[in-house]
Amino acid sequence: MKKTLFMMAAVIGSSVCLAGESVPYPEGYRTWIHVKSMVIEPGHPLANPFQGIHHVYANEKAFRGLKSGSYPNGAVLVFDLLEYQRKDHALTEGKRKLVGVMVRDSERYKSTGGWGFEGFAGDSHSERLTSDGGQSCFNCHRSQESGSYVFSRWRQ
Repeated sequence: MKKTLFMMAAVIGSSVCLAGESVPYPEGYRTWIHVKSMVIEPGHPLANPFQGIHHVYANEKAFRGLKSGSYPNGAVLVFDLLEYQRKDHALTEGKRKLVGVMVRDSERYKSTGGWGFEGFAGDSHSERLTSDGGQSCFNCHRSQESGSYVFSRWRQ
């Protein structure tokens, strides 16, 4: 009985530790600084899975990082991906596909360049799309090492 309780406590403790490492949903990000928007259409190398309208938002710390090139811990960038509809010679926003998040914490996320990565499905604040600790996201962002692993650049 004691051994079973100990094992259950160890499993629960491990789960709590892992949950503490996960990247949180970025509540209120749409009120942050809008960095840029772009559209990926069919034929682009990243169209599958990133075809759609992209909006990128930065919290205050990430905004300072965009301007300086150095991101302090606590910087958060959000990639809001929406489907698009083409009508009357215009592209308009459709349904949200995902919310991608980068959180800077140089100690917690050492194996992914000091950034935590997560994707949230559609409008969900809890359905997570990454299952590898953000490694697959980082593999793509690795190409941006000279820019602190961030694709977006601030323009005046």
